[in-house]
Amino acid sequence: MDTGRRVAGAVLGVLLLSAACGATEYHVSVNGDDANDGSPSRMLKTISAAAALAAPGDVITVHEGTYRERVTPPRGGESDAKRIVYQAAPGERAVIKGSEVVTGWERVQHDTWKVVLPNTFFGDYNPYADPIRGDWFNPKGRVHHTGAVYLDGHWLIEAAAREEALAPAGTVPPWLHPAGEGYLLNVAWLRPAPGSGEAPRIPATGFAAKNGTQNAPCSEGGECIGFILSGHWVTYPNVDFQGGTEQLEIRAASASNGGLIELRLDGPDGEVLGTCPVPNTGGWQSWDTFPVTMRPVSGVKALCLVFRSLRPEAVPEDAGLWYAEAGENDTTIWAQFSGVDPNERLVEINVRRAVFYPDTPYVDYLTVRGFTMEHAATQWAPPTAEQIGLLGTHWSKGWIIEDNVIRYSVCTGVTLGKYGDSWDNTSADTAEGYVETIHRALENGWNRDTVGGHIVRNNTISHCEQSGMVGSLGAIFSTVAGNTIHDIHVRQLFTGAEMAGIKFHGAIDTVIRHNRIFRCTRGIWLDWMAQGARVTGNLFYDNPSEDLFVEVNHGPFVVDNNLFLSPVSLLSVSRGGAYVHNLFAGNFNLLGFDGRMTPYHRAHSTELAGMHDNPRGDDRYYNNLFVGSRGLTGYDEAQLPVYMSGNVFLNGALPSKHEQAPLVADGRDAGFVLVERADGLYLEGSVDPAWTAGPQRQLVTTELLGTAEIPGLPYENPDGTPLRIDADYFGAPRSAENPAPGPFAVPGGGAQALKVWAVGASE
Repeated sequence: MDTGRRVAGAVLGVLLLSAACGATEYHVSVNGDDANDGSPSRMLKTISAAAALAAPGDVITVHEGTYRERVTPPRGGESDAKRIVYQAAPGERAVIKGSEVVTGWERVQHDTWKVVLPNTFFGDYNPYADPIRGDWFNPKGRVHHTGAVYLDGHWLIEAAAREEALAPAGTVPPWLHPAGEGYLLNVAWLRPAPGSGEAPRIPATGFAAKNGTQNAPCSEGGECIGFILSGHWVTYPNVDFQGGTEQLEIRAASASNGGLIELRLDGPDGEVLGTCPVPNTGGWQSWDTFPVTMRPVSGVKALCLVFRSLRPEAVPEDAGLWYAEAGENDTTIWAQFSGVDPNERLVEINVRRAVFYPDTPYVDYLTVRGFTMEHAATQWAPPTAEQIGLLGTHWSKGWIIEDNVIRYSVCTGVTLGKYGDSWDNTSADTAEGYVETIHRALENGWNRDTVGGHIVRNNTISHCEQSGMVGSLGAIFSTVAGNTIHDIHVRQLFTGAEMAGIKFHGAIDTVIRHNRIFRCTRGIWLDWMAQGARVTGNLFYDNPSEDLFVEVNHGPFVVDNNLFLSPVSLLSVSRGGAYVHNLFAGNFNLLGFDGRMTPYHRAHSTELAGMHDNPRGDDRYYNNLFVGSRGLTGYDEAQLPVYMSGNVFLNGALPSKHEQAPLVADGRDAGFVLVERADGLYLEGSVDPAWTAGPQRQLVTTELLGTAEIPGLPYENPDGTPLRIDADYFGAPRSAENPAPGPFAVPGGGAQALKVWAVGASE
């Protein structure tokens, strides 16, 4: 295994030659030979052989093919100008896999097959003997391993017992869909909302046909429909839309992640008239009325409500299961292959802990560009322990990770985080334990000169069961830009406190800019010490928990020009945040006082300045659009002062009592909807010129934002220069005299169709 580690002794002299003669470009080909010198005519066979030779300033160019090896760069560059570059050859697809092909499967029974592998097959690491563990990890009452089985590139599901893998394919074990889990929402009534007059309510129980659902008591009287799972539907035969209706109201409640209601004409396969996302409302009987903008409909029609999960369907009903037993001499794997012969298909199993990861810290100034990397047997990556990702920097400085496809990691895709030490995973999940981790990190070079300063841009990261990108402390002073991150923690086989598209602890002066994050359990989670961080110009949608979670930060941090389009926009137990020119289409969850004593720092530094508990308040909201959410009423009882001005509240969203003269347009629905077209994603809706009328809004600057109370620091750029938010989501200039609310500096008003993400942008 890991044949890339074989380097012929005769070639070692090339390293000295490179140092003497300047930069060298080493070429790697699947048809090469590690006894070669790496020239275009005598290419090496493995990336690892080239890594053993490369010196600062050198380039490793990898040509078309699949490379099954773990790349462990032994050294880094010397500076940003003299780095070591690992790159796929332009226009060629170079794939690095942490898996090996497995053949020799024997049918056991039904669709279950098995293979017996000698433990020598795995070398010094057997993922099927390595259980996932760590601080803040919740296995949901069973054992999980870092191994994985892939059929034609897609992973199967690890069973909890051998008997489950021996059952007929499609037999769903109880832990995969626990009783009661998966229920989406309850519906009490629906009502067309014509342009004039008020139509009568239609009881949700007045359906003529259904698939699934059950009637249940309703706290508002009578019965509702409930016990709704994804794919259930109900049809109402005679809905009177009168002379023309573009809106429908639905009375719904949810104690789960909620769901999506599709409004279809005639039946479950009919034309989609509109969609209604229903978030968690606080309980199965905590009712809210949700307005739905729909295609204009007139007359008496049959209307069908089709219910979908807001989170992606994590596991198909017929998903194949696998189970492994690692013995002293060999490892047996049982796997369900529904209707196929695995010996006639591509079957792979994880055998490597990582794909591209240095064995030691301080391997600085590397560029990793243009690869497809997949199938890593990664361990859980808590903030207290070494964070090994499919691709990881391992406590280093100055990496550039760009234009890669990173996918199918058992836990984490990209790690910008922590080194390992003797205290790994011993914090007992406590805040005090993590504070000690911070103290040890300071003793181990946690500062601007030693760690962080990475650039992660234009990558596509997907199918990771913990986080797409994680970084405890090591993401300081970094930039994360232009990435697409999706399908993160969607299977939910295990859980814990580290699940998100991007999860950073200690994101000091870190910029997260213009990323697309969707179908992740949550979008971005900034946990502890996001001081000086800026979250700007990102596109969030279809994230079932929330788009942004900020936890026990004291500020100053800035959240501006973002499109928050999921059912929940923000979960906050932080203070010192400045929320500026965002579009908030979802609800707010503002938690109360948190007594944990958490750190803050000196300006633009990792040096600790103090500790403080976490009261609510000291946040700023300027020039945002709130559409159909609960708005800012959660700040009415804040313990610290709050600052709010220039916000617009639409479609039932409510301002806080602390905002003077807010613009509340109760009868105005901008109708914002994200539409996928051949060339990209468009945000369609309408803009009212009246939003910029009346009192003029202020351009948001360092001077306007003032000082975050607890650290006593101003809102400014990472380099210490004054902040001036004078550009919109697209980078277009804003009016300095009266900037328009929301993320777009759109002149005038009326219907808009704005391309917010282009096809090919980090696809």
